[in-house]
Amino acid sequence: MTINCIAVDDEPLALGLICAFIEQTPFLNLVGRYGSAVEALGGLQNHKVDLIFLDIQMPNLNGIELARVLESRGPNKPRIIFTTAYNQFALEGYRVDALDYLLKPFNYEEFLHASNKALAYAELLHKSNTAPIAESTVTTGRVEDEYLFVKVEYQLVRIALKDILYMESLKDYVKIFLQNSEKAILTLGSLKVLEEKLPATRFLRVHRSYIVSLDKINSITRNALQIGKINITVGDQYKEEFGKFLSKWI
Repeated sequence: MTINCIAVDDEPLALGLICAFIEQTPFLNLVGRYGSAVEALGGLQNHKVDLIFLDIQMPNLNGIELARVLESRGPNKPRIIFTTAYNQFALEGYRVDALDYLLKPFNYEEFLHASNKALAYAELLHKSNTAPIAESTVTTGRVEDEYLFVKVEYQLVRIALKDILYMESLKDYVKIFLQNSEKAILTLGSLKVLEEKLPATRFLRVHRSYIVSLDKINSITRNALQIGKINITVGDQYKEEFGKFLSKWI
């Protein structure tokens, strides 16, 4: 598999080094090099780009701002690996769904490690797009197979839907609780986004802060349910949908 990529950096030496690293990596194909994010926007109109090696601190339009502009392209947006001398942007890079974050100065081994993440993501995306449609995998906002892929730090983690007990929202993060696991998975994002990606026949939003797996419910009342040792109260705005589910039990 070949990944079309561009490099964007306002420092000529840094840009040259990144381009040299790209050219010596067999699965990367350099289709453009740009000294600013504004120039890169123009280049993105002319080339099919899968991956951007993107500096953050640049005049006029910085790397974070460019990443936000590209968010409007949805699942077809190019993925981003940030290359920067400033580690304070790591969380912001995570928020815009970057694949990785290379801190300057970095060597080829570090560059290759980040590039391999992009390759793994591309292969995963290709597999999900060519597999027969079944009932659940989330990589591009569609459900296929029996897995959910979520971003944990700078990697995609595969979770079997059958293992999910419930999900809990914690401000900007979601905790995913799994059966046979004492440690929950923490992913940056919203419960609403996950709700849209999960099959409604198997999962139900019962509270502003909770989504539950229907086949993991142990007991149920008109206003609450229990999964294992956890009691979850049904929120007022979710009682109608919960009532429809409850009617199947009575």
